[in-house]
Amino acid sequence: MLTIGEFAQATGLTAKALRLYDDLGLLLPAEVDTRNGYRYYDLDQVDAARLVARLRSAGVPLVRIAAIVAADTTEAAAAELLSYWRQVEAETASARDIVTSLAAQMRGHDHTMNMSSTSARAAHRAGQGNRLEQLDAIYPRVHRLAAQITGQRLFVVADGFGDDDGTAGAAIDALEVLDAAEPCQDPLGALDAAVTAAAAAVAGRPGETGGTTLTALLLLSDRALVAHVGDSRAYLVRGGSLERLTRDHTAVQSLVDEGRLTDDEARVDPNRTLLNRALGHGAPSAPDLLVRAVEPGDRFVLTTDGVHAVLEPERLAQLLLASGDPDAVAGSVEDAVLSAGAPDNYGVIVVDV
Repeated sequence: MLTIGEFAQATGLTAKALRLYDDLGLLLPAEVDTRNGYRYYDLDQVDAARLVARLRSAGVPLVRIAAIVAADTTEAAAAELLSYWRQVEAETASARDIVTSLAAQMRGHDHTMNMSSTSARAAHRAGQGNRLEQLDAIYPRVHRLAAQITGQRLFVVADGFGDDDGTAGAAIDALEVLDAAEPCQDPLGALDAAVTAAAAAVAGRPGETGGTTLTALLLLSDRALVAHVGDSRAYLVRGGSLERLTRDHTAVQSLVDEGRLTDDEARVDPNRTLLNRALGHGAPSAPDLLVRAVEPGDRFVLTTDGVHAVLEPERLAQLLLASGDPDAVAGSVEDAVLSAGAPDNYGVIVVDV
């Protein structure tokens, strides 16, 4: 018999997750000490625990997990799982037509891109960190360490990965045309199309595993447009508070957001860093899109995960909320990343309206 701590170590789960599975009736201990409530498990329950964790990671509802785990044979369990997934695919196909139609109605085509730039100042920092290669890229491409940019409309961070060190740059090349674009009736559609072109540019490169995340900010005269794929991020500082505008496109994060996976489960999930959207070979690459009205005093910030995965959320918020011009803020973020050891490539862009 194994204690809950020993069983947690054997399965790669946490004791808290195992208590949750017990409470939900998904994985009951082999024995519970009636005097102190301690849970004990058999070694032959290890595979069942790992199965429950993987099903949770895939977002399978609790009631279906219970049916799968309770199946008499592995063949019956497989049939239950396939039946669930085929229903998910059918429901998704039905919903797709409704959502596409509604989005087309909501978007409209009554906004023309105003070529006059929003009055803004921006600065960036980027570095290789302790990685052997620099796979991140940012736009604008200013090579000075402390770059102060004015009159800019487009800002982009891209975090490359895999066997091609040019994917992030290729993606940004495809978006750069937006910075000098002629007025159009559908700037959000133009941004969306530019990301599609960026995905095609990345897919056409020679590497087999190369890809990149992408977070782009397009400032118009009255609003900000954001396109986002992957786990780079965009933030908005307004009125003394910090708001994260983007969601990480990882399988685990989606399940946490939907309440189908707990934070504790997510921290030990084997797929916690697996992207489910990115610009790459065969990967889903359609971006999230966001439109926000711009107010005087707004601060937009773009980061790669070499920044927000290294700094604690409270520390990053403190830095981004600090007074000072974009160059000072970007510099303080870089200093904090370097002080934390800079284990990854990093990039940050600070834009003050």
